[in-house]
Amino acid sequence: MSSWEGFTQGETRRWRRAGFEPEEAAAWRAAGVGSPGEARLWGTAGATPETVLTWQRGGMTPREAVRWREHGVTAGEAAVRGLLGERPHRVGALGRLAVRLGVPLQEFTPERADALRALLRAGVPVEVARAYADAGWDGGEAGAWARRGVPPAQAELYRAMGFAAGEVRGSVMEVLAAWWGAVPLEEVAAWCAAGLGPEEAAAQRAAGATAEQAAVLRALQ
Repeated sequence: MSSWEGFTQGETRRWRRAGFEPEEAAAWRAAGVGSPGEARLWGTAGATPETVLTWQRGGMTPREAVRWREHGVTAGEAAVRGLLGERPHRVGALGRLAVRLGVPLQEFTPERADALRALLRAGVPVEVARAYADAGWDGGEAGAWARRGVPPAQAELYRAMGFAAGEVRGSVMEVLAAWWGAVPLEEVAAWCAAGLGPEEAAAQRAAGATAEQAAVLRALQ
């Protein structure tokens, strides 16, 4: 049985001429790299048959990967930069922030990359930015919460109660416990804005008043 089993005679000649052993050629083909020239380029960029898919998910061609390497950027960092929409160029220390996030590249979707990029550009600390991206937040809507250092899980609860980031007050669990069962969760912020506490809000609501109506009546008193 030939060690080049599965290759045509022409393919065998091309891979052998390029200096590949049968096992190497088979591994590159199994990774979706169909020509020895492309495999050689990926190898020059530091990729292997086991890792090339990760780099491809970064949106890179093998020639782009080589150019990143020529600029002194590692293959892993280049893949992240590619997901952030950047083309090969020399990257300074500030640009390496995304790599320090430690996000597994196979999980680094374009949506996640967009969120991270928006948050980092807004000056949000790396750890906070990653937490919001991991939680699936959009970078734009997460910004106001993240800049205030509100953890994403707490921000979700505040939003469920109708609060905006600028209206955050005290511990979210204390607010939730105080208002639990008094009014529907999504109305809590409106009743707070009307200047009512949980008991008064519950009474007003039971009498048929809305938060907006209660606010007007309170102002007239």
